[in-house]
Amino acid sequence: MLKFIDLFAGIGGLRLGFEQGIASLGWRGECLLASEIDAEASQVYSQNFLHVPEGDIRQIKSLPEHDVLLAGFPCQSFSYAGKKQGFGEIRGTLFFEIMRLIDTNQPQILILENVRGLTTHDHGKTFATIEHEIKLRGYSFYQFILNSVNFGLPQNRVRVYMIGVLNASPQFNLISDLGPKDSHSYNAVQLNLFSLNHFPPKVKDILEENPDSSFDCSPEFSQALNKVVQGDLNKLHGVRLIDYRGGNSIHSWELGLRGDCSQDEIKLMNLLITERRKKKFGQHQDGKQLTREQIASFFEHPKLTHLLESLVTKRYLKVINGRYKPVSGNFSFEVYKFLDPEKVSVTLVASDANRIGVYYNNRVRRITPREAARLQGFPDDFQLHPNPSKAFYQLGNSVSINVITAITQDVINQVFNNNCPELPLLHLNQPKENVYSIAELNPICHDRE
Repeated sequence: MLKFIDLFAGIGGLRLGFEQGIASLGWRGECLLASEIDAEASQVYSQNFLHVPEGDIRQIKSLPEHDVLLAGFPCQSFSYAGKKQGFGEIRGTLFFEIMRLIDTNQPQILILENVRGLTTHDHGKTFATIEHEIKLRGYSFYQFILNSVNFGLPQNRVRVYMIGVLNASPQFNLISDLGPKDSHSYNAVQLNLFSLNHFPPKVKDILEENPDSSFDCSPEFSQALNKVVQGDLNKLHGVRLIDYRGGNSIHSWELGLRGDCSQDEIKLMNLLITERRKKKFGQHQDGKQLTREQIASFFEHPKLTHLLESLVTKRYLKVINGRYKPVSGNFSFEVYKFLDPEKVSVTLVASDANRIGVYYNNRVRRITPREAARLQGFPDDFQLHPNPSKAFYQLGNSVSINVITAITQDVINQVFNNNCPELPLLHLNQPKENVYSIAELNPICHDRE
């Protein structure tokens, strides 16, 4: 019996992955305490595990004696998209709440998860502080940067996983691997470290055949997209909808979201967002504001002034001190990225997981919460929040189940199964039939009154 604690539990991704891992190795588990401050996430957790989490971790005085501590502590403070204030922000200090509780009762194993940005925040000082605090308490410290795509999931999701083992330094089989650079560069026929005997995952493997029509894009948006791709909606595969990048993107002026644009206006805008990023116009990351003369240097047109005025009137451009700049902000695209069914998904994030789209079975639509759950490795009998927006938010904040299962298998084998050669490490990319469902895990992994 392995007794464990689940801090910053969310909807239970760490717990589910851990339970799957120990069950596959023949162990039973008992969760002695879970903690989650968000009431909506706590409700989903309770429905699935029949266990009501404690609330604010700061109100927990001590931990009971346990073997393993799980914690996916808040990542906003360390994310590339965050304010990068780290330990100077109150959410950043929640790591020290984990340390405070560990001091009340030390487990044998720590398994922690966070965004990759944690490793480089404040030039590595934040991560060095975390490592120091864990080692100070007698733990060995391991970090693995892992991509969910290497564990049987069609999602390009890179996270850092930290493992601490009390008074021991085992050798793990896990190897850090960033995976593909992005979902565009992913090659569906490539092999990776963890799937040498299996076909790599694809988005189409997790898609529902006939989801509810509420996930269809609006007729107006679909028609605008159809016009841009000239009737070949397969061209939407892998396309982003964004206004300050070029490449494989569709822009608001091409869709006519603020008024139809002529071909010359579209050409001008597409050149502008590309050229303004060149070093000759300055070093600003998203490009400089340009004068009419600078624009004329790469777009010669007898009616350039008229075109610029028209784009300003339609609010695709604005003028600041005589210089032109694309209007910033979100144009409220119904979808910000269309997945390619033959490749992998972009990373699910809480802020816009509900705006990932796909063209599949002749439908232009957004993905469903169940599809998002599958991208994270949740079994289909896992109960999601009934409100799709909240379900997407919670899934974007969760962990990838398959990765946690693989980590658990390796850790348990190296720490507890050294004298049990009859329980070898399972292949990290398990066939689907070997993945336990919620219904199967509950009677296996819990002793309830």
